[in-house]
Amino acid sequence: MIYPPLKSTSFVVREFLLKINKTHSALTIGIPKENTRFEKRLALTPEAVALLIDEGHTVILESGAGLPINYSDSYYSESGAHIVDSKAAVFEANLILKISPPTLQEVRMMRPRATVFSFLQQPLLSSAVFEVMAAKRINALAYDLVYDNDGSSPFATAIAEIEGASAVTLAAELMSNANGGKGILMGGVPGVSPTEVVIIGADVAGTIAARAALGLGAMVKVFDNDINKLRLMEHNLGHSLFTSTLQPNVLRNTFLSADVLIGAMEYINKPHRDIISEDLIKELKQGAIVIDLRLAQGGCFETTMEACIPGAPTLYQKHGVLHFCEMSISSRVARTASIAMSNIFASMFMKMANGGGVVGLAQSDRGFSSGFYMFSGKMVNVYVANLFNLPVNDIGLFLPGY
Repeated sequence: MIYPPLKSTSFVVREFLLKINKTHSALTIGIPKENTRFEKRLALTPEAVALLIDEGHTVILESGAGLPINYSDSYYSESGAHIVDSKAAVFEANLILKISPPTLQEVRMMRPRATVFSFLQQPLLSSAVFEVMAAKRINALAYDLVYDNDGSSPFATAIAEIEGASAVTLAAELMSNANGGKGILMGGVPGVSPTEVVIIGADVAGTIAARAALGLGAMVKVFDNDINKLRLMEHNLGHSLFTSTLQPNVLRNTFLSADVLIGAMEYINKPHRDIISEDLIKELKQGAIVIDLRLAQGGCFETTMEACIPGAPTLYQKHGVLHFCEMSISSRVARTASIAMSNIFASMFMKMANGGGVVGLAQSDRGFSSGFYMFSGKMVNVYVANLFNLPVNDIGLFLPGY
């Protein structure tokens, strides 16, 4: 005989949402005043500082650092930044944001195992700085070396766009009578021959410069040894653009009539350098303008390489040609450049905070980790190591699970 159960029992599976605690790393960011002669840019604007403060980070700013981009201390203070008078107090932060590479004095002020971000600007680097970085096991990242998933460099692209446009407006100023030029209008008017602008390099800066010059009515000629870049530029800007590879005879004939020569080659992480010789510069007509956008990478022209030395004049005559050389021409429009960089930094720091800090993001993001030239005091970038004849290590050795 089967007896029914006295009480009916059933099991019901109930699903609950599992709360996952994200790893949030609070950052302490120090922003010092730049101490190089023409550097006016700053890494973060007050708006970006406010975003970081809202996320729980701390920003320490040296007093007066924002004045070159027309942001007062009070503006940064209202955004949540701590304003300090002492440079040493800024360098107590574990993450230092700079524009120019850190000097020997600045590296000595850093905490052991601190991280510093800056542009590469190779003429300002030195073996002595690397030695102190190694002793203190510093992490050093160059914006120029950071890449997105598509292989482009967000910081280098943003600055190159500004430099390309600025080069053309600067050339227009230098050619005017007000600045001792030949009194030539950039472009041209009916009945007057147009200005001839020659651009060496078909990367981002060269493309933007060509577009700006064409828009003003100039005759533009672009040279590069990468046919694909020339093809893309011609496709984007139209067939009125003259393009050619770097053939000496073609260059020589072009230089004879050029009014403006702009150097926009990219050398970072490249195995070789194409540099315009002094003999070709001598072919330029008297009063022509030479603008080198790549002084931070060693210069595009043989006649501008001496300007890479810190303290060298920005504007000088050589072979009857006016040369303009600055470490970064984007410093002439420092506020625009700072806003462009700040937009990139804001999203980068959000990823960094949610990804376990600097080391955590370096482990998970190959494009970010490629930006380091020093990690834990070891040289980890082949390009920089070759510049200074130093041994190089694989960064993966210092990043578990890389």
